[in-house]
Amino acid sequence: MINAVGTPQTLLLLGGTSEIALAIAENYLRQAPLTVILAARPSERLDAAAQRLRDLGATVRTVAFDAVDTGSHPEVIKQAFADGDVDVSVVAFGLLGDPELAWQDHATGVELAQVNYTAPVSVGIALAERLREQGHGAVIALSSVAGERVRRSNFVYGSTKAGFDGFFLGLGEALRPAGITVTVVRPGFVHTKMTEGLKPAPMATTPDKVAEIAVDAVRRRRDLVWAPGQWRVVMSVLRHIPRPIFRKLPI
Repeated sequence: MINAVGTPQTLLLLGGTSEIALAIAENYLRQAPLTVILAARPSERLDAAAQRLRDLGATVRTVAFDAVDTGSHPEVIKQAFADGDVDVSVVAFGLLGDPELAWQDHATGVELAQVNYTAPVSVGIALAERLREQGHGAVIALSSVAGERVRRSNFVYGSTKAGFDGFFLGLGEALRPAGITVTVVRPGFVHTKMTEGLKPAPMATTPDKVAEIAVDAVRRRRDLVWAPGQWRVVMSVLRHIPRPIFRKLPI
């Protein structure tokens, strides 16, 4: 159970090598001992992530998880919950991809859609079933400001995040009567391996800072937050700019 000050005992990371997800785990570990379940494809990165958390005092176990193998997701979630309740689940996997290749190469675009939208819907439905059964819990869904108003520069990626946002915000409403919280986190540019080599956008941030915002949002039972918070104001303005003007902006 999540205690009175908002600290969980068990954390599930779907996308167990995600730098933001691991930063969330580390944030919670600074508050209290924690059991962490890392769900990801077996790899040296997964082994390193597990050891990193063990070195910080966590009890860690791993579950094999392949985002595009949606048929396996109910069993993956079942395994994650096999030892008891899971207090906080983080949906943290995704692809950025090459924005120009994504709309010109069929396989690339379809893979982006499957990993960033179809797979999160799949795990979200499986998670919802387990959370309703246990009667409590919280979900952190790591989205992106790119989904708020899709831009020409990365419209395939942005469209997948728009769908991701819509699903998890709706899931939060559906689970609200059961006392379960879903928090959608919309970061801007985050310095991670995924963005390595790309020119940082304004208000670029770090995994630790996104984690801080996400953990605080769960504690406050917030439905939606931006990382950093200034993005809320920026996107509020951008959403209302007429399309002929919007397409001329250098974004």
